[in-house]
Amino acid sequence: MSEMSVIAEGLKFPEGPIAMPDGSVILVEIAAGCLTRVFPDGRKEVVAEPGGGPNGAAIGPDGACYVCNNGGMRFHEKNGLLFPGDMPKDYSGGRIERIDLNTGKVEVLYTEVDGEPLKGPNDIVFDKAGGFWFTDLGKGRGRTQDRGGLYYARADGSMVKEVVFPIVSPNGVGLSPDEKTVFVADTIPGRLWAFEIAGEGEIKRAPGPFPGRFVGSPAGLNFFDSLAVDGDGNVCVATIFNPGITIFAPDGSSIRHFPTDDAITTNICFGGEDLRTAYITLSSSGRLVAVPWERPGLALNFLNK
Repeated sequence: MSEMSVIAEGLKFPEGPIAMPDGSVILVEIAAGCLTRVFPDGRKEVVAEPGGGPNGAAIGPDGACYVCNNGGMRFHEKNGLLFPGDMPKDYSGGRIERIDLNTGKVEVLYTEVDGEPLKGPNDIVFDKAGGFWFTDLGKGRGRTQDRGGLYYARADGSMVKEVVFPIVSPNGVGLSPDEKTVFVADTIPGRLWAFEIAGEGEIKRAPGPFPGRFVGSPAGLNFFDSLAVDGDGNVCVATIFNPGITIFAPDGSSIRHFPTDDAITTNICFGGEDLRTAYITLSSSGRLVAVPWERPGLALNFLNK
């Protein structure tokens, strides 16, 4: 693969990139509490300021941007780099938000599931029916740490349900091209899981002690963040500490690695002509970079069609 080219710098812990049809990239700046549009020339424009900790983002069937808001994170600066930590004193609660890209209006859709508050919603993906899967990674509070889960919701605010609980630290979520499988990246163990979809917000439990199928885990220290699926169904997982993108065959038969130069490499999405450009967020250094990718990305519902 080719070298990375820097699109924008000076971002405050960017994540959740969405490559828009007009060539811009919409992303969150977690440490700034905002949703930002980055133009191809590097210019930045704040779209909305939901506060808290806007995290994963996706375009819904109505053209709005749906955001997993983790409620805020405590950031630590070292040598000019930002590193995320535990729940901050001004934690504002986990929620799912809908943001109008034209007006910047922020609407809160969900704050709890069956009476249990959302702790730290993290990543989101829409299916072709217009519903979305999302993860809640939870929060750390010094000596205690939440366990997270996988959830499903409707975009109109009418239904949200817990699908898989517990997962140690669920982060990235994505769908296979045929939408028969939902993939979840588990951060701290560095494991990729696959769950067979049985219906709207329903999975067919795998045999054995785990509800899903273990896809793989690379050797060494790898913390997994967000992910994107390519057009062939390979799962491309942003990887922390072994910085880069870890690329899994969907059956786990092969694992490859594309290196980056930021220990906190958090997200990847596909855009550009024929979806052959990977946009990657290098979060501790505040950069959005572009890389010509070896194969096209998977077209996302309501965005790349």
